[in-house]
Amino acid sequence: MSEPLPDADHSRRIRSFVLRAGRMTAAQQRGFDEGWSRWGLPFHGEPLDLKSIFSRSGEFVLEIGFGMGQSLLAMAEAQPEMNFLGVEVHRPGVGKLLHGIEERALSNIRVLCHDAVEVLERGLAPASLHRVNIYFPDPWHKKRHHKRRLIQPPFADLVASRLHRGGVLHLATDWQPYAEHMLEVLNNCAALENCADDNGYVEKPAERPLTKFEARGQRLGHGVWDLLYRRSA
Repeated sequence: MSEPLPDADHSRRIRSFVLRAGRMTAAQQRGFDEGWSRWGLPFHGEPLDLKSIFSRSGEFVLEIGFGMGQSLLAMAEAQPEMNFLGVEVHRPGVGKLLHGIEERALSNIRVLCHDAVEVLERGLAPASLHRVNIYFPDPWHKKRHHKRRLIQPPFADLVASRLHRGGVLHLATDWQPYAEHMLEVLNNCAALENCADDNGYVEKPAERPLTKFEARGQRLGHGVWDLLYRRSA
């Protein structure tokens, strides 16, 4: 059984997300109804047997908070030899991703609709992942909400523990204050080594797809900060 975060009272722990009861489109609902039985994974609070789930070995990549799934679909399509596990709490996004999996006839994605911290704590064994991607997490702009930010020291330690030695953590954000917060937290995680020569940010790696939202931001002159870390211990 995996080690929980120091605050193991899941009912009282501050969440890094707010569940919104957004209506699903017809395509999203159809994707959920038709795709969940094939690609969805119920959360039982026990470590997943990833080799059995994907019916093969290879590298296992986790994307936390995949939104509507555009990046996850693009990466899975471009790297069919890799196994992708997506975690998202919002059902419309899960439905959209499942619809995309069927539409593109992909077989290398599995999906969890659950709190990513609990999935890491109790659903994934230590050193079971080769890569973790966290793209554009909620920055919680207001100071009084900073405690809700996903990237905090206990979370960094938890993610690092689930990576193989040499495994990679990749983050991206379009909110500079959050980028600075991430950099401080992750540079102080003993098990992670910053891949940038100056211990700062990196250029956008080629494997991270450019989303429509990001492309629009670039046209408006908005910045994006990528952070890349490798498990060193």
